[in-house]
Amino acid sequence: MRRTKQESEQTRQDVLAAARRVFARRGVTRTTIGQIAVEAGVTRGAVYWHFADKTKIFHAMREQVSVPLLDRTDFELLSGADGDALEAVERFLRDLFDTIANDRETRRTFQIMLLKCEYVDEFAPELPRQIANWRTLEAKLTNAYERARRMRAMRGDLSPTLAALETCVFVSGLIRLSLLDEKRVFIRGRAHELIVAHIASRRGIVARRTPARSRAAA
Repeated sequence: MRRTKQESEQTRQDVLAAARRVFARRGVTRTTIGQIAVEAGVTRGAVYWHFADKTKIFHAMREQVSVPLLDRTDFELLSGADGDALEAVERFLRDLFDTIANDRETRRTFQIMLLKCEYVDEFAPELPRQIANWRTLEAKLTNAYERARRMRAMRGDLSPTLAALETCVFVSGLIRLSLLDEKRVFIRGRAHELIVAHIASRRGIVARRTPARSRAAA
């Protein structure tokens, strides 16, 4: 019985891996259950044994990467709670980007979610789920920024809630642009530099511009 369960779970994982490959090549809308079955080397019945339809496959594929990433945030953002909270956020953002950039399955899943899927009809409910994940991240970042503010590491004029929301927007844009930048000609090679600058902007160390009249006099 144990062997049967192991084999069943292996088939499930094979189907999910195959779905990623086909979704990435054809897009989610144009992919069929039959194509996933052929890619996985199993029958359509084997696919349906594990997943009622294509949306269930998509949902399971997304959860395989989004849940582990979210589960890591508590540990990474709260590690060294007595230290520099902004450094913890910076470290978390670096690790998050590196995981998406360097882990093939995670990167492929984000490419599918952000670039290869139309969220209409049966896939429309996926959007609220993704927003829920972003709101979870926003709440955790807010806690980290509140800690930074209490420790006087963050600018006093910056709301932790707004700072967290801004970081979510920053991360979303960084991930999307990095996925588009396959040849590393625009942003992927400078991601860490951008993350450092993003966190530095929260510390309030902003050089004042020299007035144009003063520069001209000099």
